[in-house]
Amino acid sequence: MTTDAPPPERGTQTSTVKPTTESFVQVQQSTEFGELRRTYRSFAFPLTIAFIAWYLLYVLLSNYAGGFMGTKLFGNINVALVFGLAQFLTTFLIAWFYSRHAAAKLDPKAEAIKSRMEADA
Repeated sequence: MTTDAPPPERGTQTSTVKPTTESFVQVQQSTEFGELRRTYRSFAFPLTIAFIAWYLLYVLLSNYAGGFMGTKLFGNINVALVFGLAQFLTTFLIAWFYSRHAAAKLDPKAEAIKSRMEADA
């Protein structure tokens, strides 16, 4: 990873005060942190379960419904190829959807917690 910032000069140490273990435990037990975790989990768990179910459907259909998956839609394009490409498409859509969700809902809450911890340290 490269940055545009020059390296610190010799002899000049920037002393950063780090939060204590107690402050981490206190933040972890706070309602604000609990809300952040619930927001993350309420998004990530259902979407993960849905994607795994979608993937298993693809695998099971490929294994047990060869006739259906081999059905030609047009030219040499069959149902299995369309489902396989849809797997990639849904992967990228989920990643895009998550990045939007994180930027809108998770990052502001996490940044507020982080800045409060750094200010208290």
